[in-house]
Amino acid sequence: MKRIRRKTKRRIILGAIAVAAVLLIILIVNGVRSIFTGHPDTSAGVEYIQQEEAGDVAAIEAKISQLEAQDNNGEDTRSLKEKFMGAVVVGDSITEGFAEYDVLNASSVVAQIGVHLTELDDMIAKVKELSPGIVFLSLGMNDVTATNGDTEQFTSEYKAVIEKFQEEVPDAHIFVNSIFPVQDSASSEEAALASIPQYNEALQTLCESMSVGYIDNTDLVQDQYYEQDGIHFKSEFYPIWGENMAEVAAL
Repeated sequence: MKRIRRKTKRRIILGAIAVAAVLLIILIVNGVRSIFTGHPDTSAGVEYIQQEEAGDVAAIEAKISQLEAQDNNGEDTRSLKEKFMGAVVVGDSITEGFAEYDVLNASSVVAQIGVHLTELDDMIAKVKELSPGIVFLSLGMNDVTATNGDTEQFTSEYKAVIEKFQEEVPDAHIFVNSIFPVQDSASSEEAALASIPQYNEALQTLCESMSVGYIDNTDLVQDQYYEQDGIHFKSEFYPIWGENMAEVAAL
């Protein structure tokens, strides 16, 4: 259906271009005639062409809107891969699941297992090459344990990362994902993970101070989505997370 819609749009637009071209030729012919027959007033003809072109554009836009309404009844039927074209999700092993489970295209995911906020130079360079319009950051899980409760150090390092992205990809809109909560089994093995709520509070405050979008994913998580380690997620969680990011960023 989308292919049919594109073909129909193309035909309408080409038809409008053809009409404009014919009218332009008529105007040129009349201009040549005026060389030999005097200088008639062409203002009426110019006005006519302008009116016709304006009418064609309005008709095209109305027709396209009508076709879109007929095709999907106003519902967004795009896949997540389509929505995230021109966007990149940057993160660690949790983010890598988007590509591993084929939820997003590989070009929309820049992730590295075990990465810390101070180790992102290569990933930032890759994002710069992709030149996305939107960058979603999903970092910090590994840094919660690395900073061992020091939220000031954490926010300082995260701020430097955001500033680096703003410098290297200045035209991109940046959104920061909250750090996902872990199950009790994970925090019992690594006590620092129990302080994730405090880290998220500090991260949200940082985003507000930098006028950067903050995405709170805490309520998305349910026990059935966790892998056995209580930290990573099963494949069925990624479409839920992706749709939440898409909605917040109006993709």
